[in-house]
Amino acid sequence: MFQNVSNDSVLGYAQFLEQTLKILHIEDSAADQALARLSLQRGRLQCELTVVDTLQGVTDALGSQKFDLILADYHLPGFTALDAWELVHALPEHPPFVLLSGAIGESAAVDVMRVGISDYLLKDQITSLPHVVTRALEVWEAKRARRRAVQELEASEKRLAELTEHLQTSIEQERAGISREIHDDIGGSLTSVKFDLAWIQRNAPEGPLRSHAASALEMLEHALGASQRIMHNLRPPVLDQGLVAAVQWLARNFEQRTGVATTVRTSRESMDLPAALQVVAYRTAQEALTNVSKYAQASRVDIDLSDQEGFLTLEVTDNGVGLAEGARDKAQSFGLRGLSERARTVQGWLDVSSQPGRGTSIIVSIPLAGTRP
Repeated sequence: MFQNVSNDSVLGYAQFLEQTLKILHIEDSAADQALARLSLQRGRLQCELTVVDTLQGVTDALGSQKFDLILADYHLPGFTALDAWELVHALPEHPPFVLLSGAIGESAAVDVMRVGISDYLLKDQITSLPHVVTRALEVWEAKRARRRAVQELEASEKRLAELTEHLQTSIEQERAGISREIHDDIGGSLTSVKFDLAWIQRNAPEGPLRSHAASALEMLEHALGASQRIMHNLRPPVLDQGLVAAVQWLARNFEQRTGVATTVRTSRESMDLPAALQVVAYRTAQEALTNVSKYAQASRVDIDLSDQEGFLTLEVTDNGVGLAEGARDKAQSFGLRGLSERARTVQGWLDVSSQPGRGTSIIVSIPLAGTRP
């Protein structure tokens, strides 16, 4: 809504007194041109006015130089200010546009407000022109600063997403490398030691030596089991058999370890998916089951895996105590945030639905368009 401006209604007026403003004045009356110039001078605004009175003149002026503000009469020979506004509005970053006109009628005033012209001042109130100009400039500067801040935020979010994707990829590669080293080096060495200890146990006479060998073998079996668990957590070899097999293995292992009944339902027996998508879905299921074992106090978990309707969808639902209000936003709560960021690396998203006492459902959805291997 446009309002006439009183002398005390403009904030930041002084900031425009020390700069020369370039104004395109669209006006066919020499007298009104002079009055506008005089009013701006009396308001102590230093202005460089370029005066045009044709639509072609507007086009030429806009094409040859940049202006801080457009000041226009409404009715001009052969066109109106709305025609000039269309030219100005088409500029990549157009300056504020102020109408300085006689009465233009209610319909025209509505059109002016609808299209987004900055302000409207009647010519018989021209003494307020300096304040209208400075207010329009101030609002425009604020909008430009906001646009710039939004652009910078979007650029920052894009860089953060790229960094997250890089980190997730690096982490998975590092996990796979460590898993291979454990399997090839530590696992191989432990297996060799196991054979040697077994030989000692078989061939040692009854007594302390055989007893110590048996104890060492028992500890070695524990170490081998631990190394296997670590390898599976780092990068389960079962992923090489596909996502369906990996999720089924994860569910069986979880059920055996916790005693919580776990059911897996899939849309098909195998899914031909890119490795990155499989890892995201698998890690989501892994983290969700970890949360169930730690916090949910559940007696049942259902896992649904589907690649229908153009999306890979994994849903893990439990019948536990649910998430407490605000649990997802508390400090140092990075599990679900990490899953959400991981999903974003493959253009997916994470949804969490939970009510106290009624369980929790974690769903990751990933578009499949253009991602088939």
